[in-house]
Amino acid sequence: MATLKVRKLKSFPTEISVPGDKSISHRAAMFAGMADGRTVISGFLPSEDCLCTVKAMQAMGAEVEPLEELEGVGLVKLAITGHGPKLKAPAGPIDCGNSGTTIRLLSGIVAGQDFSVEMGGDASLSKRPMKRVADPLRLMGAKVEGQGEKICAPLKVTGGSLQPITYTLPMASAQVKSAVLLAGLFAPGKTTVIEPVATRNHTERIMSHFGVKWLREGDAISVYGGQTPRATDITVPGDISSAAFWMVAAAASPGHQITLKNVGLNPTRTGVINVLLRMGAQITSSETHSEGEPLGHVIVRGGDLNATVIGGAEIPNVIDELPILAIAGALARGSTLIKDARELRVKETDRIAAVAENLRRMGVTVTEFDDGMEITGGAKLTGATITTYHDHRIAMAFAIAGLFAEGETVIEGSECINTSYPSFAQDLALFQSATQGDSPIPVLARVPRPFTGKF
Repeated sequence: MATLKVRKLKSFPTEISVPGDKSISHRAAMFAGMADGRTVISGFLPSEDCLCTVKAMQAMGAEVEPLEELEGVGLVKLAITGHGPKLKAPAGPIDCGNSGTTIRLLSGIVAGQDFSVEMGGDASLSKRPMKRVADPLRLMGAKVEGQGEKICAPLKVTGGSLQPITYTLPMASAQVKSAVLLAGLFAPGKTTVIEPVATRNHTERIMSHFGVKWLREGDAISVYGGQTPRATDITVPGDISSAAFWMVAAAASPGHQITLKNVGLNPTRTGVINVLLRMGAQITSSETHSEGEPLGHVIVRGGDLNATVIGGAEIPNVIDELPILAIAGALARGSTLIKDARELRVKETDRIAAVAENLRRMGVTVTEFDDGMEITGGAKLTGATITTYHDHRIAMAFAIAGLFAEGETVIEGSECINTSYPSFAQDLALFQSATQGDSPIPVLARVPRPFTGKF
């Protein structure tokens, strides 16, 4: 088990380039694998989660050509050649690792094939509920078998002659929405998903990028079956969920400023910026590119943060950032309330319980609720041993908390960070380096080199 040791920040980098967006990297690999022709993906996130998706598409007939990796980061550019949406049966079970996105979205793709696929993953993934995906796919005509009442992994999905449905999501979930829309590509006619609350729209955007026609009418998103994605190159922007860790570090550091370069600014993902602005953070962004997904630079200036309430319709679009926003709450004046976030209970771990427990270890008063927590800010943080429960966002959020704590913070099980941000420890080191005078800390070099790894 790996450990990451963090002490109070000693320095501040002037800029950081975060790795590619995890959600978009998954979808780019899937659509490239279903397209007819060769797609080059630049800015790919070489995390364990996203590589599971690439391997899965390769196992079902897509050809993968590694093109470039960056030292300390991994594979960031690759070509995937697909042969259309009708895939080949894999030779064996597909390993989805820790990735809920992989298993849920692939379920939608496999539902439209003429073969069966078994999909499994690690112990954490095997506890996550897949019934939310199984229910609509069964309504469409696929056979989905899993473990227990929650239909947990390993899953066995048997494709069939699907029928289009109109499905109202019982919860706000971009993954479930995406699984149904992907299955809809294999059903004749119009498949519609109705959202209770708008969720991130990366699937809709990437469908447009690959030439797949879809329609939004109010809360309803529809796709038409029988379409073949068109192979087309794509550039993945930096992941705003990864940038969020450094946003909070900077926002809570008076006198400091950081520029986060080429970050995705999709409006369904910028909720974290809105929350931090409400807390008094000084943040500006400038869009530099808008083809497919908007991206740009985000500048954060440090100051004093104030407590806020996070809840309601904004929750689906900050769900991944809530652990680090909880840290912001601990560093702010007043009591921050997170509510309407029961979905946190069924993430990689129970994030409500994990955040509350670890904040208490660091000296913060937390009241835990079924759907969130109240965090009393302003207390002096003390270093502690943090239990991650194999959850990458818990590990990274408390590494940031460690930058503001007296003494040493030890993140146990830090290897889980590789599921989304393989170069996190390198970037964190920029905040741990001793400085001389007021000299700025240089940005870590990202040196291109030919890919040397294996799939």
